Amino acid sequence: MDISSFLGILLAVAGILLGLLIEGGHIGQVLQPTAAMIVLGGTAGAVMLQFPLTTVASSFTRVARIFLVPRSNGEAVLKQLVGFAHKARRNGIVSLDNELGSIQDPFLKQALMLAVDGTEPSELRAIMELRIHMQLERDDKIPALYEAAGGFSPTIGIIGAVLGLIQVMQHLDHIEEVGKGIAVAFVATIYGVGLANILLLPAAGKLRQRIKEEQSAMEMTLEGVISILEGMNPNMMEIKLSAFLGGTHAAPGKPTKVTRGAA
Repeated sequence: MDISSFLGILLAVAGILLGLLIEGGHIGQVLQPTAAMIVLGGTAGAVMLQFPLTTVASSFTRVARIFLVPRSNGEAVLKQLVGFAHKARRNGIVSLDNELGSIQDPFLKQALMLAVDGTEPSELRAIMELRIHMQLERDDKIPALYEAAGGFSPTIGIIGAVLGLIQVMQHLDHIEEVGKGIAVAFVATIYGVGLANILLLPAAGKLRQRIKEEQSAMEMTLEGVISILEGMNPNMMEIKLSAFLGGTHAAPGKPTKVTRGAA
């Protein structure tokens, strides 16, 4: 679970409600089902007009990625690639054909299969980079959808507020109810702005981070397979690929030496 996402939403909502209570208000003042229906329905309709239905449906399935940390482990992938490199150096690249059935990552499996089949490194890179590019094109539509929704919802909230004011102005004969009616009308604006800035736009940013992490993992995998195909020394390959993990991974048996300056 991504604790940061849960705590972020909880802190934002708690801060707003606590501020309302401190100012002497109560939660019932901002609980308006009609305003919520206007904002949610209007925002959903605008998003469906801009994006295909398949993208809208995919956006619901990707919500879990906001609250769950990806299972992919860069260290484990690096260790697996180094193991493949040692085996290929001892027995040849064709010996990795026996490993294809046990590989769970479809990207690694396809890249390694092309390498075993004798694909030239330049051709393998071109094929897999095209796959990375096309996957990024598809994945980028999801955060774009949330960003668009975050742009629509405040405006829909204003529409809801104006609709509420229209109803208030039609009952000016009950002047004591006008102030209360205006307050209720502006709840739609709160819903629109709050939905955009507490949920939709931050969700888009978190999804873009997830996409970048997946892209980095695929790039590391591709560089590893090409290095194996080119016959690079496994230890050198491990050092090379550790850059994708922030350069914090040290080759086993080769600790970093610290040189002390002369006193």
